Amino acid sequence: MEHNFKILIADATHQDFAKIICDEMESSAMARGTGIAKRSPDYIQQKMREGKAVIAFTEDGIWAGFCYIETWSHGEYVANSGLIVSPQFRKSGLAKQIKKKIFELSRKTYPEAKIFGLTTGLAVMKINSELGYEPVTYSELTQDENFWAGCKSCVNYEILMSKERKNCMCTAMLYDPKDHYEPEETQQDFTKHSKLYERFMRIKQWKLLAPFLKHHEPGNNSGKSGNGGSGKSGGTPEGAKRHRSLFHSFFNF
Repeated sequence: MEHNFKILIADATHQDFAKIICDEMESSAMARGTGIAKRSPDYIQQKMREGKAVIAFTEDGIWAGFCYIETWSHGEYVANSGLIVSPQFRKSGLAKQIKKKIFELSRKTYPEAKIFGLTTGLAVMKINSELGYEPVTYSELTQDENFWAGCKSCVNYEILMSKERKNCMCTAMLYDPKDHYEPEETQQDFTKHSKLYERFMRIKQWKLLAPFLKHHEPGNNSGKSGNGGSGKSGGTPEGAKRHRSLFHSFFNF
C-alpha cells in the first residue's frame, strides 16, 4: 500500500508525540542489537520548540517518522540524530525523505557546519551518499566529550573505548561544506562498490567483536580484552582535498 507523507519542521504543536517517538527509538535500537544516545521526551520537545527537528505524518494525520538536529564543538559539527520511522511505514522510502528534509534544515540553519553521522546500516549509508556524505575515519568527527558520552548507552561502548574512540561497529560519514564531492559522485561511488562495502562491514564487525567473544569464553578469566592493531588513522595536510574512501575506515582495527 502506497502512502503519501507530509514532512514538516517540528514545532511546539507536535510535543504530544515526544513520548511515542522516544519509545519507538528505544524499541528499534533493541531490535537491531545496537544502541543510541537515549533521549527523554523533554529533550525531544525542546528540539521541537527550537525548530531543530522534522516530523512526518500520513495524510490522515498518523505519526510516521522523526529526526532532529544536534550541534557539537560550538556549532562546528552538526549531527542529524534519532532518525526513526514507525514500523508500519518502513520500506516505504520515508526514511530517505526525512533524511533529505533534515539535511536541508541543517544546511540552512548551520551553513558552515560539518554534518556527520554514525551508522551500522547499509541502507542509511546509501541515503547519506545520495546527499553528498563521504565515509571518514573517527578522527575526522567531533571530539566533543558530550557527543561521545552519548555512546555509553550503546551495547558496543566497550568496543569503542577499547579502540580509543578510533573505530567501532558504526561507519562514520561526513558532509563538509568546504570540501566535498557532489552528491552525484558520492552516490555513484556507493552504487559501484555497495557489495564490497557490505562485505567490508561484515569483516569489520567480526574483527572488532572477536576479542570480546574470546574474552567471554567459558574458562577465560584473564579480565583482558584484545586490542589488535594500533588504531592509528592517517591524516592529510590542512586544506588539502581529501579523497575519502570507505576502505580506510574499515582497516583502522
